[in-house]
Amino acid sequence: MDNKGIFFGTNEIKHLKTAGVFTSSKSRGQNFLVDANIPKKIAEHSGINSSNVAFEVGAGFGALTAELTGLAAHVVAVELDRRLASILRDMFADVSNISVHEGDILKVDINKMLEELLPKSFAQCEVHVCANLPYNITTPAISTLVEADVFKSLTIMVQKEVAERLVARPGTSDYGAFSVFSGYHTVPEILFDVSPECFYPRPNVTSSVLRMAIREKKFLSGEREKFFFRVVRAAFSQRRKTLVNALYSAFGSTYSKEDISGAVCKLGLGEKVRGEMLGIDEWLQLCNYLLMILDNGQ
Repeated sequence: MDNKGIFFGTNEIKHLKTAGVFTSSKSRGQNFLVDANIPKKIAEHSGINSSNVAFEVGAGFGALTAELTGLAAHVVAVELDRRLASILRDMFADVSNISVHEGDILKVDINKMLEELLPKSFAQCEVHVCANLPYNITTPAISTLVEADVFKSLTIMVQKEVAERLVARPGTSDYGAFSVFSGYHTVPEILFDVSPECFYPRPNVTSSVLRMAIREKKFLSGEREKFFFRVVRAAFSQRRKTLVNALYSAFGSTYSKEDISGAVCKLGLGEKVRGEMLGIDEWLQLCNYLLMILDNGQ
């Protein structure tokens, strides 16, 4: 499918603004790609092919959408803005392998939406996210997409500082609870940066494109997974405190300070260690030790 002629650059978007057809919304994080090379590069790095379904969030004026329809078996383009959704439907009216959904990605049932929009012949296809995520919903959107448990990978453009948090290693200033979430569910990798000059309106920050390959096997499930993230969030909610003190503040009604200290020491770490020093394996071990204490106390 060749849709390379469909592209809204700076002049086209300004014309729509002058005509009163469309005005970008800063509150919705609407910054549109106007460098045609970037959507092409993002789509190519996604690895999406003719046996895959592409899932795009914040399709905007369809710059990336057009590239994806040329690669994927089918594209599901989600757009919150009613005006943009209407423009997208008009733009791709003659393109057979796309479904445009007007709605809020943070509020829809993604699995149900895919069942309703995808032709049955694509039911067994791998689904990959490829998107220029709106700046105002970056963090919750990533969490929602990852936790939907239906995608094989996410190739997304976000603020550079968010990308750096997602790939941050233990012991660095960028490493936090979101870094642990990212490393627990995915294998993240920053691919390239995108200059503010590539957008209209021009944002005040540099963006980065990263690929997050979803791990095929979960480390934990059910209540154990929920407990894991409760522990992680508790540790990073008070970064200045030692790991022992931060966890005791959160779980003091369940564990004694000696219990927590003993669990941390079993990791081979001192009592003064902070949560930012633990990698995924150490977080998993720590949670296992804490759960063992509960099990033995019953």
